[in-house]
Amino acid sequence: MIRGCFISLEGGEGTGKSTQVKALANALETMGYKVNRTREPGGTPGAEVIREMLLSGADEKWHMRTEALLFAAARAEHCAKLIGPALERGEWVISDRFIDSSRAYQAGSGELTDQEIMTLHSVGSGSLMPDRTFVLDLPEVVAAKRAEARDRGDSDRIGGRDSGYHRTVMARFRQFAEDEPDRIRLIDASQPVESITELLLNNLGDMMA
Repeated sequence: MIRGCFISLEGGEGTGKSTQVKALANALETMGYKVNRTREPGGTPGAEVIREMLLSGADEKWHMRTEALLFAAARAEHCAKLIGPALERGEWVISDRFIDSSRAYQAGSGELTDQEIMTLHSVGSGSLMPDRTFVLDLPEVVAAKRAEARDRGDSDRIGGRDSGYHRTVMARFRQFAEDEPDRIRLIDASQPVESITELLLNNLGDMMA
């Protein structure tokens, strides 16, 4: 059986990842593909429990190294129970965030290195990587306004961090796209929703042949 394709969508807060995960999945299903939509942290019952632990409460609830370990644990469960089996069945998986978010958010704090994050990923998830990653990019002011409208003043403990932290996160995502152009594509998310979805599909042409 031909292995399925694994796609991740990345970016800062308010860039429209969840909207595009749904739109891209719908487009691919219309074309006849079996698609699994999922998210991180989460995606399986066990990983969703860890998600609630990670995203609720005050920012100081967890030390950054503890946070990284919890994300790695949730991802290990996600890969073992959902992503890996779906790919083996020849299905597509589209995830709202994956390993690059840990690289941007946890390593971006300065508490951990990129190599340490990838070591955790190797131990927990066998170094599984997406076949294609899209980083949705928006100007900082626009993304902040969208995130504020979405959260209505009730952001989670990571989304609620200061603007300097989120600026660093987005800079790291852009750097990833520059460093790994074969896997990671930077997408202008200021376009209409339909135009972005079409652009994502165009950037998957080599996988749909």
